[in-house]
Amino acid sequence: MKTNFTYILSLFFVLNSFAQSYTSYRTGSATSVDVTPLGGSCLMGGASESDEAMQWFLQRANGGDVLVLRASGSDGYNTYMYSDLGITINSVETIVFNNSSASSDAYVLQRIQEAEAIWLAGGDQWNYVSYWRDTEVQNLINHAVNFENVVIGGTSAGMAILGGHYFSAENGTITSAEALANPYATDATVSSAPFLENYYLTDVITDTHYDDPDRRGRHAAFMARILTDNVNAGILDIKGIACDEYTAVCIDDEGSARVYGGYPTYDDNAYFIQSNCELTETVPETCEPNTPLHWNRGGEALKVYKVKGTTTGSNAFSLTDWKTGTGGTWEHWYVTNGTLVTEAGTQINCILSVDEVTENSVKIFPNPVKDKIYIATEKPLNSIILLDSFGRIVMQKEVFNLQETTIHVSQLSSGTYFLKVQVANTTFIKKVIK
Repeated sequence: MKTNFTYILSLFFVLNSFAQSYTSYRTGSATSVDVTPLGGSCLMGGASESDEAMQWFLQRANGGDVLVLRASGSDGYNTYMYSDLGITINSVETIVFNNSSASSDAYVLQRIQEAEAIWLAGGDQWNYVSYWRDTEVQNLINHAVNFENVVIGGTSAGMAILGGHYFSAENGTITSAEALANPYATDATVSSAPFLENYYLTDVITDTHYDDPDRRGRHAAFMARILTDNVNAGILDIKGIACDEYTAVCIDDEGSARVYGGYPTYDDNAYFIQSNCELTETVPETCEPNTPLHWNRGGEALKVYKVKGTTTGSNAFSLTDWKTGTGGTWEHWYVTNGTLVTEAGTQINCILSVDEVTENSVKIFPNPVKDKIYIATEKPLNSIILLDSFGRIVMQKEVFNLQETTIHVSQLSSGTYFLKVQVANTTFIKKVIK
């Protein structure tokens, strides 16, 4: 049983980085509390933090313990989160990963399990991907977010890894011009391998620092790659969320994404981007190595809702239907022979609402599984794909207007798998243990 021991203590563990795989800094109570967090996600664009968005994030911790994970830097968040913003929380602890071995350290894993809020700092996202992917850190973060209602957030690199698809930056960064000229350039390291799971971000790739430099072109190129590489696996749509540098998107547990920033004093924007499901063909006309991207589709390849960020977060967009918003304007984006064009657009008009397709309408059992996985849905299935823990397709099943089906997995090795089930225009990902 956790205590409510509340004296303020700044506990600074200086650990020898040559012998220790992490460095820990703790501010606040030395003992964790046990409270129920309120869930949600906070995505920040990568410059200085939005105080109002960070207050939203801390409030979702519900007075509990905040854990900051990073792979560089030190304790810059501790005082800011604990005392500068006026939100009462029990403690803030920053753990800096010095190398990948911290991902199996018992102390680090315990702190993840005890957190009510997890914040991912900026830096180099490849450190996070290479340190955490397919480790117990990944498993515990995903469990915390999806089963314990822990609020998660991140800025810059921390935001970049929160989507179901992500730019890993394994070979460094890439500019819009480079990505549009060659979507398969060496530096365009886009991945769909299972990593951090978040229901409202399952089919999303995020991008940050959107206004400096202009990253709209590379984001479009990333989305084109994902569609092109996965169309045979039944992925027919892709979405993106992006923030200008001083902008944040805060998503509550009902899928309402509020946008924080300094508008009208500053031109701070968030972007909600999606392949145009109104079209018969959504994939790019040309997306090939060493060839400029061509993704025109009649000048409407992408539908975009651009939203001004305010200090009150008064403008918002719904991630339950991806078409209902306040305080924003619709645009059409398309790419013609390597050049991104943005124009005034119209509201998308084809996505089903959350009332029509919800996660609860997809039933998968048993889990863990031995021989067969039974799948039942309230609406007809479009595709079923089973991936291993590295994101490789191990099984695909053709489905024709079915609402119940079975896949046989007795021949597969024991381990963790991910089942992608598409119902109408919504894709759900379920973890399956064998």
